[in-house]
Amino acid sequence: MTLTTTASDAVARAAAAVPEQHYTHHPRRGATIHRSNPSVIHRELRALDVHEGMRVLEIGTGSGYSGALLSQLVGDEGRVVSLDINAFLAKWANRIHDERGLTNIGCRPADGQLGWPEDAPYDRIIAWATPPLLPATWMDQLAADGSVVAPLPLAQLPHVTAVARIRIQAQDRQPAVTEVVHGGYTEMVAQSKSDEDVPGRWVDWLDYHPETRWISTAWRHKDTYRSYGAHDALQALTSQHRHTEPYTAIPPGPEWYFLVSCFAATGDPHLTMAGIDGGFAIGHSEPGGHAAVLHKEHGLIIADAPDSPSLTVLRSWLEQWQREGTTQLTPRLVTGEQTSANTGWHLRLTRAS
Repeated sequence: MTLTTTASDAVARAAAAVPEQHYTHHPRRGATIHRSNPSVIHRELRALDVHEGMRVLEIGTGSGYSGALLSQLVGDEGRVVSLDINAFLAKWANRIHDERGLTNIGCRPADGQLGWPEDAPYDRIIAWATPPLLPATWMDQLAADGSVVAPLPLAQLPHVTAVARIRIQAQDRQPAVTEVVHGGYTEMVAQSKSDEDVPGRWVDWLDYHPETRWISTAWRHKDTYRSYGAHDALQALTSQHRHTEPYTAIPPGPEWYFLVSCFAATGDPHLTMAGIDGGFAIGHSEPGGHAAVLHKEHGLIIADAPDSPSLTVLRSWLEQWQREGTTQLTPRLVTGEQTSANTGWHLRLTRAS
């Protein structure tokens, strides 16, 4: 599952023409922490396949570097609109673009989930932050032959994401996934985050002492209104009496998302993500306090007990991942709940039978 890339020479030429450090480490602003790895930016822009004269909507201004590359790609006859929930980032990016004499890009403080209808339709839309689902507003603002490259959740859990390329089907203007790549970006939220250590949504219980730790469960709708189940699961994973055992086959670096995708493809309603012991962990939990997760950074399986039913499920998932990998995973879009404040489509992976 990889994004097919095109127009590599155009992106390479744009990268050569744009002074990356001038955006990411501007002499007056200093280093911008809200930025992505340049090699990943280039990969996503190649997948976006931007041509001269196009109109592009960018969600997530960041340092302004990716917008500068888009400005170069669309040329003098094109137009780039860049949105960021952080007004400070949008203002600074505008300032740096002005310093370089760019006139075909404008950055605005706005909620990216709503898009920017004033300049629609867009030939391309790209996002550097993860919305709760593919917003219907983006599809409404996309040209008939347009496409989107964006990270999307694979479940209603933080950090369980993939980057998808999506096109509109001509016959009914419904979106269709053409390709996905394992990985993702931070959550897209309606206002600037005040705590970078905690995900912007879907956190079901949070402790700040003795350290910041949180848990997110796919079964939250079955929990008590006081979230006692999530509380008990987090306590079980952080108790001094918990069970731990080493696991040496954790995939390194970005390949961690391969494993995450396989777990998401199970569709298990007890899928769980946690931020504990200074890192991320994914696994299984139940309202009764049973929980078992695989810790990304420490190479440990952590469970409430050595005979935990959640531990049995986690081991079966790991065996399936080692046996089958991600070769049989198929992406699809599922229409979201119409009663939700956010309407659109969920990205889901299924394993071929």
